[in-house]
Amino acid sequence: MAIARGNPYGAFNFQVSLDARVIGGFSDVSGIGAATSYSEYREGTIPRDTSRKTAATQKYADVVLKRGLVDSASLSQWLEQGLKSGDSRRNLTITLLDEAGQPVAKFHLCNAQPQKWVGPTLAAKGGDVAMEELHLTHEGLSCEETDSHPRQTPGRPPRKP
Repeated sequence: MAIARGNPYGAFNFQVSLDARVIGGFSDVSGIGAATSYSEYREGTIPRDTSRKTAATQKYADVVLKRGLVDSASLSQWLEQGLKSGDSRRNLTITLLDEAGQPVAKFHLCNAQPQKWVGPTLAAKGGDVAMEELHLTHEGLSCEETDSHPRQTPGRPPRKP
């Protein structure tokens, strides 16, 4: 049974997995979200001047991963695959961890693909860390809490490997 928690979880303890394999640490993950657009129409049988709304399409926000540039081949290979073939769909999971390092929520991106890569800003006079950004587009989002049933937002089912 889950224990009620009064304080929200910190947004600073998370990990990113590509096809169920952790691919390293990131300093920022942003853009997790979904929205539904609605179409309005008016039926001739409705006596009042009101319109009905019906769900039309779901849209998923692009997700941005930021991290210090490290010697890791998994992301660069994924990016190269997309540039060469135009199709590099993979399933990606962002896992929020509690203070003890235990998973408390997971955000699954269905059929994620690299959309854009931004390299580091280099300056000889500074001492900043060389950062890279990977912008991802995807075809579906599901959110899972470890102490409850998954909440599914509509979308395409995950692609089988």
